[in-house]
Amino acid sequence: MNMRSIIGGVAVVCAGCAAYGPQSLHKGETAEAVRQSMGMPTGSYPLVQGNRLEYARGPFGRHTYMLDFDSTGHLQAWEQVLTEARFNTVRRGMDGAEVQALIGHASDRYVVGWHEKQTVWAYRYETPFCQWFQVGLDAQGKVVDTAYGPDPLCDTDRTSN
Repeated sequence: MNMRSIIGGVAVVCAGCAAYGPQSLHKGETAEAVRQSMGMPTGSYPLVQGNRLEYARGPFGRHTYMLDFDSTGHLQAWEQVLTEARFNTVRRGMDGAEVQALIGHASDRYVVGWHEKQTVWAYRYETPFCQWFQVGLDAQGKVVDTAYGPDPLCDTDRTSN
């Protein structure tokens, strides 16, 4: 196999790859152009005048990009939402759908509690500390609490007997 064949094969494979983030996109691009660049979104949320598309990315889900489109389907803005500043806007009483429209789908979900069970959504993000952000929801899907806690992926203090 010659070098030209190898380069051609790599180009064909990469042509089908979706862009990791929206950094190369420009305001005014259509939702269809964004889908062609980034692939299928991991979520979609209605806005007052338009639509928000979610693109969860990265190893272990440490990045989620929200792209906002106007009512004509043109890109207005985008933001990487897995940040402490954004997490700190999640408030008690918010509906789970509001949380997802704000910070996207959780990287992990689990149930805790004995008598009054809570569903916990956990979000990994870029941080120098080994922690993740957690949102506790009651049976009605309302936020009852939030917390930062140790990320179990960083649990390296395991001993075997």
